[in-house]
Amino acid sequence: MQQVVPDPFGSYRPGPYFCELTTDRAGDGGAAAAVRARIGAIGLDALRARAAAAENDLINLGITFTVYSDANAIDRILPFDCIPRILTAAEWRVLEAGVKQRVAALNLFLHDIYHDRRIVKEGLIPGELVFGNPNYRPEMENFPVRFGTYVHICGTDIVRDREGHFLVLEDNARTPSGVSYVVENRHLMSRTFPDLMAGMRLRPVDDYGRNLLSAMAEIAPEGVDDPQVVLLSPGIYNSAYFEHVFLAREMGVPLVEGADLFVEHDKVWMRTTGGRQPVHTIYRRLGDDFLDPTVFRPDSLLGVPGLIGAWRRGNVALANAVGTGVADDKAVYAYMPRLIRFYLDEDPILSNVETHICREKEGLAFTLDNLDKLVVKPVGESGGYGITIGPRATSEELEHARAALLDDPSNWISQPVVSLSVAPTLTDDGIRPRHLDLRPYAVTGRTTWVLPGGLSRVALKEGSLVVNSSQGGGSKDTWVLADDGAVGEAR
Repeated sequence: MQQVVPDPFGSYRPGPYFCELTTDRAGDGGAAAAVRARIGAIGLDALRARAAAAENDLINLGITFTVYSDANAIDRILPFDCIPRILTAAEWRVLEAGVKQRVAALNLFLHDIYHDRRIVKEGLIPGELVFGNPNYRPEMENFPVRFGTYVHICGTDIVRDREGHFLVLEDNARTPSGVSYVVENRHLMSRTFPDLMAGMRLRPVDDYGRNLLSAMAEIAPEGVDDPQVVLLSPGIYNSAYFEHVFLAREMGVPLVEGADLFVEHDKVWMRTTGGRQPVHTIYRRLGDDFLDPTVFRPDSLLGVPGLIGAWRRGNVALANAVGTGVADDKAVYAYMPRLIRFYLDEDPILSNVETHICREKEGLAFTLDNLDKLVVKPVGESGGYGITIGPRATSEELEHARAALLDDPSNWISQPVVSLSVAPTLTDDGIRPRHLDLRPYAVTGRTTWVLPGGLSRVALKEGSLVVNSSQGGGSKDTWVLADDGAVGEAR
């Protein structure tokens, strides 16, 4: 007699939230139902065993990140959830167009503030918000960059609300990380769960390295037919070093540190065993302050003396450009709908989350009056640090947030709590709903290409809204269905 395997989704209840795998959506061609059925056929015990094998794969492959604040566990894997997130072709078209629109506006904004400053002169954004920003770099004023592209690699953090609408949480325009997990998650699914993927017509993610290299070659100095691209890393102790190794390998370019490069006669050279070689484009995973000790921090041992001078004279290109941090400031984020209309004469395709700017009198008053209902964020932090989620905060935490707001209002914004969408996630208690976000990655040289899907980060703690890896979040494989969205022959 055949044993009946209990349905792993039998006790799954997404509650009032939009669910990425069980909410009916037009255009999925039965893909979501097929995934649920296939997981049901595998059964919960076998699913757990295979998920454990997948995480062992991550350890054996050295796919880790570093948490410096945790003395007990320095190197960690990013926990992998084996139940994929599915986006229909129609949903992806909206996301892709919206990301491209934001990247275009960000680049026009950066060119403007470092040149004509029309946006400030016409009163659409306060000058002190731009020029008083610690990420504003006077060295970039009237500095030409090829194609007007400052943000070559952008990660846009997007969430979905209770009604299923996509909303942008923030733009990461400096050195966004995490794209290696998008590709590795797909490889992991292919190896460990081929039966879940069989016959699914999905947009590929393996060509990220090729598209990144193409953009890096496009921005190289004019007249260079075969540019040498390198990836500049702070070194093995950086939290994202695995990703630096991964991206250099995917592009087929050298991974270098500052000591491997030098500048002579305003040109950048790389030390090799065969002698010095010219360098034309540097994809840098190093913050502005550490790039060139002759221009920024004189105590930096990570950068290359003279690098900015070589760049200014057009002999090398840097991606991302210096000074892009102004564009991903959380206070500037609040003005993005205005920036899109000003520079592109278009309505935003993707809406912002409603944002109150505490440097403004009205925004501060509203935030203080509704502190227990809002999420309060510092404008310069990342990784989920410094955030107070009002409805879940203790009275002590709320008073601490109030004091911080009053002490330095310009350092804070507030937003309503968004009822983030959920996705079925494998937990110790079975398959349960967990909140998640999405970070698509855009690569821009002359034009912009967006990696289909992106990094789906999931909050593994029950009820948590914090998806950041540094605070216990995990990730899922993100499937973008082909145009027909149907389950058919495998590609």
